Amino acid sequence: MLFRSLHHRHTLSTLPLAPPPQSPSPLKPPSAPRRAIAMSSAPSIGCGSSGFLARKPYDAPSWASHLDPIPSHIVSLGHLPTPIHRWELPNLPRGTEVWLKRDDLSGMQLSGNKVRKLEFLLADALAQGADSIITIGGIQSNHCRATAVAAKYLGLDCYLILRTSKALVDKDPGLTGNLLVERLVGAQIELVSKEEYAKIGSVALTDLLKEKLLKKGRRPYVIPVGGSNSLGTWGYVEAIREIEKQLQDFPQLGRVDDIVVACGSGGTIAGLSLGSWLGSLKAKVHAFSVCDDPEYFYSYVQVLIDGLGASVSSHDIVSIQNAKGLGYAMNTIEELKFIRKVAEATGVILDPVYSGKAAYALLNGMAEHPQKWEGRKILFIHTGGLFGLYDKVDQIASSVGNWQRMELHESIPREDGIGKMF
Repeated sequence: MLFRSLHHRHTLSTLPLAPPPQSPSPLKPPSAPRRAIAMSSAPSIGCGSSGFLARKPYDAPSWASHLDPIPSHIVSLGHLPTPIHRWELPNLPRGTEVWLKRDDLSGMQLSGNKVRKLEFLLADALAQGADSIITIGGIQSNHCRATAVAAKYLGLDCYLILRTSKALVDKDPGLTGNLLVERLVGAQIELVSKEEYAKIGSVALTDLLKEKLLKKGRRPYVIPVGGSNSLGTWGYVEAIREIEKQLQDFPQLGRVDDIVVACGSGGTIAGLSLGSWLGSLKAKVHAFSVCDDPEYFYSYVQVLIDGLGASVSSHDIVSIQNAKGLGYAMNTIEELKFIRKVAEATGVILDPVYSGKAAYALLNGMAEHPQKWEGRKILFIHTGGLFGLYDKVDQIASSVGNWQRMELHESIPREDGIGKMF
């Protein structure tokens, strides 16, 4: 049993978090087709040329300077560095420490790991003179939501191809979770069935929409599923440099033996594993796949790192295990109960699609083979996805009681107007 007590006492030791960036000034809605904002000449107030939404030159870590190609610019979208703190999970193996890298706190609308990839991808889109962005994913894709928000920050229209069930493809997709944010920021949603997606493929689908927009005189830029291409991989190569700096500044943590993260499209684990292997961290990366099988991801990660000229086998730098359970974005009752118990025990809310499944698989593995993890320091990357929980409300509702009407005895003094309702 993973949790014997739901009231495990713990203290958080937190690495310094950078001051929150200023919000961008409100933008007047431009007439279509949109024109991308020249961010280098329009920094956010109080942040200078290197602040939030600024497009600036990129200098790669010295240990990654031989990779090719190296991005020339980056757009600052994330609230970085994200903090690291001790995660006091109950019933860990003897001497095991788990620390949490809070990439779920990389922003609000832009929360999660996708922000790091988008910093490089959208800088490239601006450099190419794009006026619109096309990307693709599942109906509750965190990546699509983050892309829609980031695109509008930069004055770009956004087109989302979202995969849904055959029964729902001709119906209004609703406003649950990520869909609410996407539709509020004005993203154009194109629905395809899972069957159409499987037979046509994400590349062909985005190419079809790109051709349609080109014929209308638009300048679309295509971002692949999850932002996972070789350029997007730089987001988590750079994250390794961030982690190295945090370890230097926070000797209490000292070292990291293992990095654990969920894997849904491959770009995050490609960047983490390549960066850890090239840099000083040298932590073993463990990825838990939540959709395709491990061999698919070994092959795809190989494509990504080959695209950067890294002479290494994916099998040598990352260990990938299956954690998809019932399937992508599908949960067992046990997985959802685990998410609730983690929240009750530690205050950390995991999403049901990515980090929730990865943490569930990790702790089950620890329970089965505790000796493998004894005495190790683990850094778990929380990749965000809170909005995905709203799609699971019906499944979770019965397990989150804890409410009642407050008892107010008749003897308690009452006086009209004494209670101000602010």
